[in-house]
Amino acid sequence: MKTTPGAWDAQTDPLVVIRWALEEYPDLLMPSGFNLNGVVLIDLAARAGYAGEVVFVDTGYHFPETLQTRERLEARYPGMRFVTLSAALDEEPWGEERYRSDPDGCCAARKVAPLRDYLALKQPRALLNARSRDQASTRAALGFLEPGERLRVNPLAYWGRERLEAYARAHDLPVNPLYWSGFLSIGCWPCTRAVRPGEDARAGRWDGKGKAECGLWVGEKAL
Repeated sequence: MKTTPGAWDAQTDPLVVIRWALEEYPDLLMPSGFNLNGVVLIDLAARAGYAGEVVFVDTGYHFPETLQTRERLEARYPGMRFVTLSAALDEEPWGEERYRSDPDGCCAARKVAPLRDYLALKQPRALLNARSRDQASTRAALGFLEPGERLRVNPLAYWGRERLEAYARAHDLPVNPLYWSGFLSIGCWPCTRAVRPGEDARAGRWDGKGKAECGLWVGEKAL
């Protein structure tokens, strides 16, 4: 069995990557938005023995289905601690619809800042991340490990949509019902639409806003 990063390749089982991360980084922490990738990763992490935190940032704009999915996951995986963060919006001078005039600023205030502050408090050395290469062109070169402010571990880097869906069905996972209606990547309701045939999984995010990432993982201020 491949147990070290030097021996991994595109065929490496995500469980191998997760178990390595748990051994090397006992303070491992998992941010999640509860998309298909996130739900699959949570299940794999549970199988690998992960008993840490699953951190969700409630921006105030999530679909009800997303919040319900979080509740179902928390009930299904009692061995993990589900943590919900919220932004300090009383200090935001842009009002409640900043997403219209400044989507980057909205993401920065409502999503990136709460998680950044929490990570500064917790100081984990590594994060368990659910991104994969086939989600968008901005993620096409994603590998299992990403060095940075802290190590990002991406066990699903090489899993495509078909494999993720097959895994979710085989294990009867509580996937966000919006996913099966074409919302292949689900963020805040003002900035998310269903994906059209032939588009990549994240094409429905920030449509027409000249934006492809929220800023958590890609960009100058990425975590």
